[in-house]
Amino acid sequence: MTFKRPYGAGLAALAVGLFAATAAYAEPTVNKGDNAWMLTSTVLVLLMTIPGLALFYGGLVRSKNMLSVLMQVFYTVCVVTVIWAVYGYSLTFTGGSDFIGGFSKAFMMGVTTDSKAATFSVDANISELIYMCFQMTFAAITPALIVGAFAERMKFAAIALFIPLWVTLIYFPIAHMVWYWQGPDLIQDAAKALAAATDAAAKTAAQAKLDELNADAGWIFKKGAIDFAGGTVVHINAGIAGLIGALLIGKRVGYGKELMAPHSLTMSMIGASLLWVGWFGFNAGSNLEANGGAALAMTNSFVATAAAALSWMFAEWIIKGHPSVLGVISGAVAGLVAVTPAAGFSGVMGAIVLGLIVGVVCLFFCTVVKNALGYDDSLDVFGVHCVGGIVGALGTGILVNPALGGAGIIDYTAIPPKVADYDFAAQMMSQIWGVGTTLVWSGIGSAILYKVVDVIVGLRTNVESEREGLDITEHTERAYNM
Repeated sequence: MTFKRPYGAGLAALAVGLFAATAAYAEPTVNKGDNAWMLTSTVLVLLMTIPGLALFYGGLVRSKNMLSVLMQVFYTVCVVTVIWAVYGYSLTFTGGSDFIGGFSKAFMMGVTTDSKAATFSVDANISELIYMCFQMTFAAITPALIVGAFAERMKFAAIALFIPLWVTLIYFPIAHMVWYWQGPDLIQDAAKALAAATDAAAKTAAQAKLDELNADAGWIFKKGAIDFAGGTVVHINAGIAGLIGALLIGKRVGYGKELMAPHSLTMSMIGASLLWVGWFGFNAGSNLEANGGAALAMTNSFVATAAAALSWMFAEWIIKGHPSVLGVISGAVAGLVAVTPAAGFSGVMGAIVLGLIVGVVCLFFCTVVKNALGYDDSLDVFGVHCVGGIVGALGTGILVNPALGGAGIIDYTAIPPKVADYDFAAQMMSQIWGVGTTLVWSGIGSAILYKVVDVIVGLRTNVESEREGLDITEHTERAYNM
């Protein structure tokens, strides 16, 4: 099967607006192999969050706050899963406007065992329920990333209110803006109808139909930004929200004066390793098909991660005189973040270069910049996810160039679809639009939501509770009873 990429969208998630072809063309078929791969990928992405992210974050906090982090991550997965099925999927992947979808699929209306979702090959679909579940795991992990920025000091009641508000007002619109479009089948059908038109009236009508389909897409998508698996939607989105939260909530009691070392780097190592394993579902699964494109995304997820881990480790070794476990696993996560938007677009050598760069850049932000500005981003959500996501998103605009070994971007209006000409300036401007829009939307929107939550239930626990630990004061439990 030929691997195809859409113009202006990443292979991470494409809108599912077409589940039947026009009468003039054959009904798209569902490949059981693609379905099986997407079932597997969906479970792998869930593995990233629980237990992967939960253990990675949990090991990095002090032992008195271990359970609070596990609870926050587990709660996030559960509440977002329900919200996604009720209205999140509909708001994200149906038409409505450039910025948000509608409610035509709310409460899973019309989503059955027979309905289909588009992939990136014309006339090749997967089951819509599988696609819905796959995208559900993306929606769940994104807000779970945020909690690391203000770990050890935020009330659970505040998190319980903030997460549903954030996914509804921040995540769903960003995901819609970046990933929603009409898919390759309808675009190609309309292009064929235009080519087959024999008179002026027919050509005008066919062109109008093609224009209508192209117009029914997310705002960032129409700007031409590409994001394979969520550099903007997941990492920049969560990273900037985490920084805003850390700034508004304030520093932990004793920050900069007391030792706040990770209580179990063993646990964090296990969590980071599970993240890497699960990330193959995140990136390779975002291809939506079990073909060469998934193989490319898998390969890039191997090499970029390893390169970033090594670059962080050696840079730290040179600067501090020793390599650390915390450094090497943080570098690996930074590499995974950076390769996420580029996984299906970059060549393998380009992915290695991206990993080498992002390891050093994220180390710089997590040490020099963080210390200079004095903010308390507990688990470096901004320094790794936001900064790493920006490096990856901008790097994708460069590495997609076929001249650099990139895969290029497919133009589905061509018959048959083909790789479009690469324009460096235009593509980089599109990437900047994607990064900038995400930073502004999530940054301002998250600040408003934090203020709203603060008024309703209060954001921060009191000093006594923070010193005793959130495990006992918020949940009346201990992670370890020895």
